[in-house]
Amino acid sequence: MAQDPARHLRGRSLLFHAPAHEVAAQAREGLDALSAVLLDAGLEQVEMIIDYTLPFTSKQADVILAGVHPESGEPSYTVIELKRWSSAEPVEGEPTLWHVDPHPRPVLNPVEQALRYSAYLASFNEALTGRPERITGAAYLYNATSLDLPDPHGPLFTAERARDFVSFLKERFAPLPGAAAAEELLKGRIRPAKHLMAIAADEVREREQLVLLDEQRVAYDEVLSAADRAQRSGEKTVVIVTGGPGTGKSAVALALLGELHRRGLTALHATGSAAFTKSIRKLAGAGSRETQKLFTHFNSFSRAERDSTDVLICDEAHRIRETSATRYTPSSQRTGKSQVEELIDAARVSVFLLDEFQTVRPGELGTVDMIRSTAEAKRLDCRIVDLQGHFRSGGSGAYLHWVQQLLHPPQDGPALWTPDGRTEVRVADSPRDLEGFLAERHSHGFTARMTAGMCWPWSVAKPGSPLPEDVRIGDWARPWSIFGDRAVEGAPPAALWAIDPAGFGQVGCVYTAQGFEYDWSGVIIGPDLVWRGDHWVTDRTASKDPVFRKAIADADVDRLIRNTYKVLLTRGMIGTVLYATDTETREKLRELTTSPASATA
Repeated sequence: MAQDPARHLRGRSLLFHAPAHEVAAQAREGLDALSAVLLDAGLEQVEMIIDYTLPFTSKQADVILAGVHPESGEPSYTVIELKRWSSAEPVEGEPTLWHVDPHPRPVLNPVEQALRYSAYLASFNEALTGRPERITGAAYLYNATSLDLPDPHGPLFTAERARDFVSFLKERFAPLPGAAAAEELLKGRIRPAKHLMAIAADEVREREQLVLLDEQRVAYDEVLSAADRAQRSGEKTVVIVTGGPGTGKSAVALALLGELHRRGLTALHATGSAAFTKSIRKLAGAGSRETQKLFTHFNSFSRAERDSTDVLICDEAHRIRETSATRYTPSSQRTGKSQVEELIDAARVSVFLLDEFQTVRPGELGTVDMIRSTAEAKRLDCRIVDLQGHFRSGGSGAYLHWVQQLLHPPQDGPALWTPDGRTEVRVADSPRDLEGFLAERHSHGFTARMTAGMCWPWSVAKPGSPLPEDVRIGDWARPWSIFGDRAVEGAPPAALWAIDPAGFGQVGCVYTAQGFEYDWSGVIIGPDLVWRGDHWVTDRTASKDPVFRKAIADADVDRLIRNTYKVLLTRGMIGTVLYATDTETREKLRELTTSPASATA
């Protein structure tokens, strides 16, 4: 990014990775303090890259110092987290977590935060590829004294330790211009993000692949600490991890599963999604029946012995149901317990990862309040971590906010989509244009999938016969993903639709898409959700989902249909293409966006 000549601080030039903006007074205070240390060190030519947004996330590093290493002469970088905190207290037994006013819950200590930012950046920016020694991290608490702080186990500096900070910086930087190093980092090619499923096997079975950031790492450390307490004293703990689409809930779940097994603890991963469980078994458990057994379903614990597992990781926990029993369950096997009670009773530490706004079927009851109240009724310690960052849609928090406002408009209506350079939003003129656009991306090696609301019948595909093209819009028709557990005519079963390359060409629904991600997402909004005048109208009669044939209140149907489209609209890593079967709805989407989709776009 070009240097902004209008920005100066104590005579030093700054580079703004984020769009130029007025630096808030508190941020200016931190930059002033850091600048003073650089001047004392004789490093006034070192560049300060402000608010650097990490690739594919909404996370920003406060400052990255860029310069020349005094010994190697190579580019040298240090991520600096600036904190105004005057004091902090360590969380007992959790050295990476601190209690800091006014935060109501523990936060990652800033040294760990900076070091993880540097490791994350080294894994994506090709200016650092194969040269992780070029970058490190440190924290500067310019308003604190060392006596007020716990041991951070890393490079943390305070105003009282300014001399030590000077020495640290002199070891990293020579008194030479840093503009070339800054430019190399800012122009460094960003390597494509690896999809979670692509690295699942290595993460679970071999070594840590995922660099967890901020609240993700807080959640990870909370669970590991609870597991340690359970081993020492038998203490049971419930940990709830909540966050919207793309906040990294499943990444936390898989990272925990791998680390717990490397520590020799028994841990299981459970979901309420047959598609997700079957897919993760296939990928993470490829060639290993023992690994496949680590992945199971919520209804597998009705007869489990109490505390028979060290840690039970319940992913997609918003899909928890009232009971594991069905109408086919013999009375002798009915426990009388709720499903969440069974899950809590089965493990010393139970972990629930959920997004309350992703419930899409009647009877899905997983909420923070329900899980917490169950834990409290059992007099168990219950800890909650909220994930804030976004790791999908190019890390665009603006897109997720736009989707939320689109489906749940404020009084003045849904917002216009303003391109932010991080994700693309397009509206197709026809389903053929939508498919053509995705096919062109697919031909260049990107993953892409089409999904739709369940507004068409879903026939069973028969071996030896063409796939039934149930999704019909005008003269365009395509099959749903394959119902059942077997591939048909080269098309994968529904559970593997999202991860098998042969899934392109069939249309997925919310039950096959939830929990997954792909580079490009094409979403067909069917007649069950239409725009009329100044508001949305849901039409339950337009849905072919059999669950809506039951006696369900219209308000609940409305909520579930909107949640369905929220799930579908938040699967894309790079971009999303929309098409609405209804003309007025399609015109509204065009009004809110600016980029049409075509195969040549």
